[in-house]
Amino acid sequence: MYRYDELDQALVDQRVSEFRDQVSRRLSGELTEDEFKLLRLMNGVYLQLHAYMLRIAIPYGTLSSEQMRMLAHVARRYDRGYGHFTTRQNIQFNWIKLEEMPDTLADLAKVGMHAMQTSGNCVRNITTDQWAGVAADEIEDPRIWAEVLRQHSTMHPEFTFLPRKFKIAITAAAHDRAAVKVHDIGLRMLRNSAGELGFEVMVGGGLGRTPFIGKTIKPFLPTRDFLSYVEAILRTYNQYGRRDNIYKARIKILVHELGADKFAAEVENEWNTIKEGALALDPAVVADIAARFIYPNYERLEDNPAALARARKEDRAFAVWLDNSVSNHKQPGYAIVTLSLKPTGAPPGDATADQMDAIADLADRYSFGEIRVGHEQNLVLPNVAQRDLLELWQQLEAHELATPNVGLVSDIIACPGLDYCTLANARSIPVAQELTKRFGDHALAKTIGRLHINISGCINACGHHHVGHIGILGVEKNGEEFYQITLGGRADEGAKLGALLGPAVRYGEVADVVEDVVAAYVELRERPEELFVDTVKRIGVEPFKERVYATR
Repeated sequence: MYRYDELDQALVDQRVSEFRDQVSRRLSGELTEDEFKLLRLMNGVYLQLHAYMLRIAIPYGTLSSEQMRMLAHVARRYDRGYGHFTTRQNIQFNWIKLEEMPDTLADLAKVGMHAMQTSGNCVRNITTDQWAGVAADEIEDPRIWAEVLRQHSTMHPEFTFLPRKFKIAITAAAHDRAAVKVHDIGLRMLRNSAGELGFEVMVGGGLGRTPFIGKTIKPFLPTRDFLSYVEAILRTYNQYGRRDNIYKARIKILVHELGADKFAAEVENEWNTIKEGALALDPAVVADIAARFIYPNYERLEDNPAALARARKEDRAFAVWLDNSVSNHKQPGYAIVTLSLKPTGAPPGDATADQMDAIADLADRYSFGEIRVGHEQNLVLPNVAQRDLLELWQQLEAHELATPNVGLVSDIIACPGLDYCTLANARSIPVAQELTKRFGDHALAKTIGRLHINISGCINACGHHHVGHIGILGVEKNGEEFYQITLGGRADEGAKLGALLGPAVRYGEVADVVEDVVAAYVELRERPEELFVDTVKRIGVEPFKERVYATR
């Protein structure tokens, strides 16, 4: 975990004081809602369908147990007893009263948490792999570089009012768990032929109304030039990005209209004016930031201990959970454990205050006090000794945190939808809940195999439906909720936008349509190991369309 210093704390405390004054003026009527809007958005406060919503930053998805306990306190004291973890590794609270927002932020500030730049036309929370620092397949801990960007972009005077919001993701692993290709800037760590560490730089990815997969504009960027090149991209976007039309303001539109080569040339021109200046990264500066990441004092443990093998053999339910939710760690004798926030019939990504407290306690006991948030809306204990897995599983079971569905059909990503959001056209949560019930049987889900369902309640795509293996988009037709279905999307290193299945279907038909699609897949795949996305790639959507619409 990163150890923040007194400068970070002073900035967070100052922002709380400023916002307290702004809220006071809004409540007294000195500020109108229109005048207050920009101020609250800069502090992560949205006006939703029923109440204000607070989005809290979790930089690169890393939480301490102390911070998790504070989130539990916020849920219990200021909200309705739960919070919602998002696809940007943040957490949202949907029911906090405006007059209590400053006290909420003041409590969060006690543990170094804040809501700065979780909204507005600025660089949002920098995201990365939820397994960063412990993944067996990574080159280096990408959180170090995310922290470099966090420090540089926080309150940056030139990039606080960009043409539109801006999202950056970094991965350092062979398998992309950070969805870098659907971000405004995606950064993939790699080594060149000389063995030097650097980055592949992608720009112009993003979903929403006009989805695009990011384009590579720099196949290899040396680490020395990491900050200056990202700054050059932001400067180019700030200069040429559209401000006259909100629907054409994202960098993906600029890259599309200019073309990736022309955009890259503009960035290169800008970069050449700054690359040898103060933004050229001194290795000592990076080393200082890296030194502030405190890593666990790992013990020398036996890998795959005999006791674990016996427990697996003796308890079928434990074995199922092990196979689904436990992953390889770079340190022998340790494991990465994913906690599913997708129990059958529950809203995806939600955790209660009691669960948050329990996770904090379990993190202290089993994971060196560290927790991660993944963009799939699940949580991770990144440093669990294999000898403790049975005991941990028993504790997770008691708190409904051991559903063995990670990566399976009921591990659904969903936005809050029309239950909360003023922008939504249709509900997302009830659709997700129904689908988890339809596919709640683990044996069935395991037979189906790895299959991701993503649901968005509107075209803004907060549920990332475009890159779901099965994507579901809520639309409105004459006051009625309809849903478009897409197939074959993916968000990993082979990122691809899904193809439209056919005409939108009514709310009551969505679960039936998904069942039909899945049944068709099981019949059409060449072998049980063929993933859904590979079947769709091989045969296209037409066979699924014929199955779904034959009787409709």
